[in-house]
Amino acid sequence: MTSETTVVKTNDILLGKHAKEALLNIPYSLWYKPNHENYKPNTTTITELKKYTEGVSVTLFMGTWCEDSQQQVPAFYKILEHLQFNNDAVTLIAMDKNKTTSEQFEKDLNITNVPTFIFHKNGKELYRIVERPMETLEKDMLKIVTGQPYKHAYEN
Repeated sequence: MTSETTVVKTNDILLGKHAKEALLNIPYSLWYKPNHENYKPNTTTITELKKYTEGVSVTLFMGTWCEDSQQQVPAFYKILEHLQFNNDAVTLIAMDKNKTTSEQFEKDLNITNVPTFIFHKNGKELYRIVERPMETLEKDMLKIVTGQPYKHAYEN
């Protein structure tokens, strides 16, 4: 975690499917806004990534209580803004500390850590980033959408 990352401990946990805008409300905005503002995507990688995002959708499982989610999710949305990515192609699902939702959105998806970013194209999972990127979010995303070899943090 960089010194620029803001982490906020809160008992107020967001649960279920939400629009990104839910994260702009207090108490989530206390970590979302500074972490979003402080993240500086690599413009060269963004330019390359933009060529491959057509038809890609993302399911994002996160916990508002989770430090990794507080760090990675604002950075992810900052990348999407630079890509001019359609927010309707992102499904944001907030989980409890057991990594479950009352609607069971996680059923059969093997969500072991949050955040988990699952990338889809043509109805199929391309791959996922689990908890943290191996390089940077945008570099990991580029590898996934271009079909390059990629292993997330919990794979051998």
